[in-house]
Amino acid sequence: MLVEIARANPKFVQLIKEASVIPDPILAEFYGIVLREWDVQTAEYWFNKMGPFALQVTKEILKEAVKFRHDNKAKNLSFFDAVGYVYAVKSGHEFLTCDQDLEGLPGVRFVKK
Repeated sequence: MLVEIARANPKFVQLIKEASVIPDPILAEFYGIVLREWDVQTAEYWFNKMGPFALQVTKEILKEAVKFRHDNKAKNLSFFDAVGYVYAVKSGHEFLTCDQDLEGLPGVRFVKK
């Protein structure tokens, strides 16, 4: 979802104005993707822009994410999606994603690319 914002996808750009929280591991993953697709300067820009929305996750959340991913092997979820989803569920936030494997789960707001 963050990558779609960086790509200026109009379906996602408007979402940056909504109150958001980003678990630290997802911010790190986002930095890596932007670095790979663009360059260091762009990665730093987006890291700094999204950094104020980032929150630390506990070891318990990380452990629960690993369990969630294991229990949902058929969905082929990334570790980062699992962390984001578990964090959102545990903290009472909505999980915004464009990953079809998460579509329909409780607490998920799916936005098609």
